[in-house]
Amino acid sequence: MGERTLHAAVPTPGYPESESIMMAPICLVENQEEQLTVNSKALEILDKISQPMVVVAIVGLYRTGKSYLMNRLAGKSNGFPLGSTVQSKTKGIWMWCVPHPCKPNHTLVLLDTEGLGDVEKKVILKTGTVVRNFISTKPNAGSAFCQIHKSNPKNDSWIFALAVLLSSSFVYNSMSTINHQALEQLHYVTELAELIRAKSCPRPDEVEDSSEFVSFFPDFIWAVRDFTLELKLDGHPITEDEYLENALKLIPGKNPQIQNSNMCRECIRHFFPKQKCFVFDRPTNDKQYLNHVDEVPEENLERHFLMQSDNFCSDIFTHAKTKTLREGIIVTGKRLGTLVVTYVDAVNSGAVPCLENAVTALAQLENPAAVQRAADHYSQQMAQQLRLPTDTLQELLDVHAACEREAIAVFMEHSFKDENHEFQKKLVDTIEKKKEDFVLQNEEASAKFCQAELKRLSEHLTESILRGIFSVPGGHNLYLEEKKQVERDYKLVPRKGVKANEVLQNFLQSQVVVEESILQSDKALTAGEKAIAAERAMKEAAEKEQELLREKQKEQQQMMEAQERSFREYMAQMEKKLEEERENLLREHERLLKHKLKVQEEMLKEEFQKKSEQLNKEINQLKEKIESTENEQLRFSKILDIASNIMVVSLPGASKLLGVGIKYLGSRI
Repeated sequence: MGERTLHAAVPTPGYPESESIMMAPICLVENQEEQLTVNSKALEILDKISQPMVVVAIVGLYRTGKSYLMNRLAGKSNGFPLGSTVQSKTKGIWMWCVPHPCKPNHTLVLLDTEGLGDVEKKVILKTGTVVRNFISTKPNAGSAFCQIHKSNPKNDSWIFALAVLLSSSFVYNSMSTINHQALEQLHYVTELAELIRAKSCPRPDEVEDSSEFVSFFPDFIWAVRDFTLELKLDGHPITEDEYLENALKLIPGKNPQIQNSNMCRECIRHFFPKQKCFVFDRPTNDKQYLNHVDEVPEENLERHFLMQSDNFCSDIFTHAKTKTLREGIIVTGKRLGTLVVTYVDAVNSGAVPCLENAVTALAQLENPAAVQRAADHYSQQMAQQLRLPTDTLQELLDVHAACEREAIAVFMEHSFKDENHEFQKKLVDTIEKKKEDFVLQNEEASAKFCQAELKRLSEHLTESILRGIFSVPGGHNLYLEEKKQVERDYKLVPRKGVKANEVLQNFLQSQVVVEESILQSDKALTAGEKAIAAERAMKEAAEKEQELLREKQKEQQQMMEAQERSFREYMAQMEKKLEEERENLLREHERLLKHKLKVQEEMLKEEFQKKSEQLNKEINQLKEKIESTENEQLRFSKILDIASNIMVVSLPGASKLLGVGIKYLGSRI
């Protein structure tokens, strides 16, 4: 392997401080010692990139100049090494992350793969087990194929398949022209139906997984190097895309060579949502320069070649899509790293990489992080917005409601495939506990403040009691007046908080024995007057107890109302997310239907009636899916019903909330 220097990831101007970018490529998937392994250093780099990623992978026969194009996309003259001998320089899959030149806050990820057909890799491709028709795959055909690859993990087909799975734009690089030979060399695409699954356990009545590839496969770009033909068809000029379109038309005939190349044509048209072509002149006629194109000054390269290279890069920068999984899940650096590990682990275990399993693995890693992120957001916002103690409990609950609403939105944004609402329940529990902690902190802050204020305001009263000032005839009235003055002054203290009355009541209760002693020792009062005074004191104490009880009941009611608001907020945001997911699924089905209708039309034009009929069956099944997706109210109601039960169980006061939940769901059915 050629020597490469890995520079540490460094912050880049115009790039968020939390992001880091690489100064040079690094091996992402190593292909050594009969095993594919993921480079941990590459994963560390990906883990630091939280931006959406546009992933461009390139594959092709070795020594066809793939690395040159990738260096151009990186805006560098070198980086990915260009081999100047028959020895392939790239082993495994190499990665280079750079700021996207056209999409702000996006990262462009370039994946350069080892050359297909490397003479140094003594691996015998056994094509007898590859799929012969992706529409009618034999159920057990993949097992023998997987065993071959398990014993030969360097197989080009796995590198090809991984590049397809990881990219949003897939570039196939070849030489000279697109003909039967070129299509036969691209036999790897016909093996994808054996190497990749869309679903882990498809139902028996479902269309084969391969028919769904187009919903998550990248765009296909064919780069034809050293192209010497004229772009003409039947004497008329054609575009590069028209050249590819014509080359992918099925050819009638039963010749095995024709059937093999037709199989490749068919797979490209069916699997990839978009096909595009670029042709490149020979960069230079000087063989000495050809061996070191990356070191040749641009003025020594052919002008047309440079223009074609610029057009290629410009199109990638402008049109290459953000890597997105099903249900609109945008792939970030961390997610890309998880996908790589999931797929490579599947390959090494002899299994078939599965998109559904990969998304599940992502969810199991990211949903706990989504709960934590939402909970942290709640805590941060509450800490910023609350000034403890709050004047009333309602004031705190209003702030809680606003912060909880934001936290739920954060969770909904970053979570996915939480089918059993396991993580939503964790968020409910977490926020409820945090709210209770804030309520407790608020009570403690109020109690501490009120106790300090009462101590300050009652200092003279306490001192007078100790000095015996009230132990004189008429002392009881003097005591009552000074105690009431303490109460009046206390009521004037602002923002005492929720414990104001309780602390005052505790203070007054602490004065009961003192007051009784002063009353009984007051010789200016008759026995009857003392009895009346004692009865009045007991009545006032009872009234204050009732007032305190009413206050606690009011707070309990406010807490229940807050929980009801929480319930409604969770359900409303879940309903919104379900609707967004439904719309995403509908758009996905409609894109798939449009693609199949186009392919069917092409098949009919090319008079391949049998294949068109199979497509028609798939199209009808898709139309049924679209119709069911458009009318998914019943499924939504069931999901919301499950979520409602979780909310009811998780939140305190479940018996009261149950009625609210039933009423809420009933209004939406």
